[in-house]
Amino acid sequence: MTRPPAAPEVTGTGETEPDGADRAAPGTADTPRGHGGRSGPEHTSDQWSAGKHGTDRHGRPRDDTALGGVVPPSRAKHRGAVTNDARFEKALEALRTRIRGIEFSEGLPGATEGKAARKDVLNQLDEYILPRVRRPDVPLLVAVAGSTGAGKSTLVNSLVGEQVTTTGVRRPTTNSPVLACNPADVDWFSEASFLPTLPRVRQQGLAMPGKDGMLVLAASECMPEGVALLDTPDVDSAVAAHHEFAAKFLDAADLWVFVTTSRRYADARVWEFLQVARDRNTSLAVVLSRVPRRGRVQLLDHFGAMLEANGLGSATRFAIPETDQIAGERFTANTADDIRSYLADVAGDLAQRDRVSRRTFIGVIDSFRTRVPELTKQVEVQVEIGRTLGSSVESAYASAFERAIETVGNGSLLSGNLLARWQDIAASGELVRTMRLRSRRKTEDTEEATPAGPFDQAIQAMRLRSRRRAEAAEEAAARVRALEQAIHDALEALVVSVAEYAADDVMASWDTIPGARALTGHIGGPQWPEDFGRRVREAITEWQTSVQEMISADGATKRSVARVVTIDKEALALVLIIELLGYGSTEAASGRQSAPPPRRLLKGLFGSESLRSIGTEAQEDLHRRISSLLDEEKARFNDALAAAKLPGEADAVQLYQATYNLEIVR
Repeated sequence: MTRPPAAPEVTGTGETEPDGADRAAPGTADTPRGHGGRSGPEHTSDQWSAGKHGTDRHGRPRDDTALGGVVPPSRAKHRGAVTNDARFEKALEALRTRIRGIEFSEGLPGATEGKAARKDVLNQLDEYILPRVRRPDVPLLVAVAGSTGAGKSTLVNSLVGEQVTTTGVRRPTTNSPVLACNPADVDWFSEASFLPTLPRVRQQGLAMPGKDGMLVLAASECMPEGVALLDTPDVDSAVAAHHEFAAKFLDAADLWVFVTTSRRYADARVWEFLQVARDRNTSLAVVLSRVPRRGRVQLLDHFGAMLEANGLGSATRFAIPETDQIAGERFTANTADDIRSYLADVAGDLAQRDRVSRRTFIGVIDSFRTRVPELTKQVEVQVEIGRTLGSSVESAYASAFERAIETVGNGSLLSGNLLARWQDIAASGELVRTMRLRSRRKTEDTEEATPAGPFDQAIQAMRLRSRRRAEAAEEAAARVRALEQAIHDALEALVVSVAEYAADDVMASWDTIPGARALTGHIGGPQWPEDFGRRVREAITEWQTSVQEMISADGATKRSVARVVTIDKEALALVLIIELLGYGSTEAASGRQSAPPPRRLLKGLFGSESLRSIGTEAQEDLHRRISSLLDEEKARFNDALAAAKLPGEADAVQLYQATYNLEIVR
C-alpha cells in the first residue's frame, strides 16, 4: 500500500491555526445499497455527526446508555437469497485451493509482493468470505481500529455500557485484542468458527491483559445478540507485528470504526488503512477524537477535505472533543452518544444492518477483481524468472555439447603432444610391427637365419636376438601406452573444459537476476562436484575399451587377412580413435605426409563398409557418453530450480480461470 495523495495544506501533525470559531461541519452517513452504492442521510451536529438521542431511526424509545438496549429483530444476511449459493461457495473454494497451492521462491523478484498478496487474499477468504457464505446469519463484527492513544478502548467501553477492556499506555489492545459480545454469541467466536489459527481466552466482563497474540473474548449482557465490538491493536504501533495483527482483524470485520486523533490524522499509516477500506468499499465510520475547542472547525474541515480528496467523502463521520469526563474508563457525558446511536441503528434495523454487512461483503468480492490479478502478476514474474533461469541452463549445456562434438571431429585435439606421439609411432612402423607374421613364417625365417656352427654359439645368438626383440617390443608398447594416455588426457580435458564453460555461462546469466545465485545453495554452491573429474576419466576409459570390443565383435580376425597377420585390437583401436578425432582434417590443413594415414591402415584390414560401421558406432558412443556427463552437471542446476519451488505457468492460468469462474457464478 502507498500513501494516497493528501489534500492541499496537509501538515505533519494534522493541526491548524486556531481562530476561535465554533461551527458545525457536515458529514455524510455511509449507507450503501446494492453493489457498494454510496448514499445516505446527512449528519450535522456539534460532534460532526447526528443522531436522535432516546429514539432509534424509526422514533422508537431506546436505551442510549449501551448497545444492549437494542434487540435486533433477526440476524442480517451478508448476501441476498441466491439460488446458486452452492456454486458460489464451490467457486470460492476452488479459488482458495488454487491460491493456497501457489509457492514463491524466497529472495527472487516477486516473492515478497507475491507472498503478501497471497496471504492477504487467503486471509479474507478463510476469515471473512467463506464463513459468511456458509452461515449468512453470523454476528455483525464491528472493528474499532486506529491510531495509538486515540481512545479506542475508552470508546469501546462507552459503547458497550460497561468496562470490558482496559486503557492506558500499556493496555491489552497493544498486544491482545478484546472482543465484546453477548454471551449467546461467544460460541461463534470460538476457534472452530472465527480466526481458527488465533489462540484465545474467554472472560466474563472486564478483559484482563492477555498474552501477545491472544484474542480475549469478553462476554457482556450489555451487548445485543448478533453484534460484536472488537478493540484492535494500534495500526501505528511501534511493534511491527501489531500492524499485521490489526489488518488481520480488519479483514474479518463487517464494519470499520476508524479512530484517529486531531494530531495524527494526517499520518501515512492512517491513510494506508483508510485507502484499503476505500478500495474494498468497506462499510466505514471515521471518528476524529481529542478535538480541541479552539480551531475545531478548521480541523474538521481539513480532515473532511482529506477524506474527500481520497475518495472517502461518503464515510460516516464523528468527532469526539478533548474531554476529561471519563470515569471507570468510560465517557461519563454524552460524548459518544452519536456513535452509539449510529451503531444502535445498525444493530436494531435489519435492513440497515443487512446493507452494512452486504456492502462490505460485496466490496471484498469486488476487490478480488484487482487483488487476484495482482497476485497472478507476481506469479507470472516468478514464472518468467523460472523460464529464464531454465533456458539459460539448457542453452549453456547445449552449446557445451555442440562445442565438444565439433572439437572431437575437426582435429583440434590432434595437436601438440598427441599429434607428435602419433606421428612418431606411425612413421617408425611400430604399429605395423604389432601385426606379427604367423608362427609358420616366423619359424621359417628363424631357421634360415640360424647360422651353422657350434651349438653354443647358435644358442647365444638366438638369445641375443630374442632379447633385442623383447627390448624393442617393450619400447614400442611404452610408446603405444603413451599415445593411449595422450588420447585419454585430451578427451578428459575437453569434457572438463566445456563443462566449466557451461557452468560459468549459467552463473553469468543467473547473476543478472537478483537472488538467483543463492539458489545454488541447494546443490552446495556453483563449485564443481569433487567426483566430476573421476567420472570423466571413467567414462573415457570405458569408451576406449568399448572401441576395442567393437573391433573384436566385427570379426576382422576371422577374415582372409587373418591368415597372414595377427591383429592387435588395442593397437587397431588407437588407430581408429585417431581417425575419429579428425586426423584427415589435421593432415590436410598442415600438408604433412610424414606418417601413413590411419584410414589407409584400417581399410586394408576392415574394408570400407565395415570401417564406416565401426567408426559410426564408436563416434555415437562417445557422443552419448559426453552428453551423459554434461546432463549430470546440467541436472545440478535443474535440481536447484526444482528446490526453489518456483510457480509454474499453469499456476497463473489456473488462477485466471478460478477468478473467471467466480465472476460467472456471482
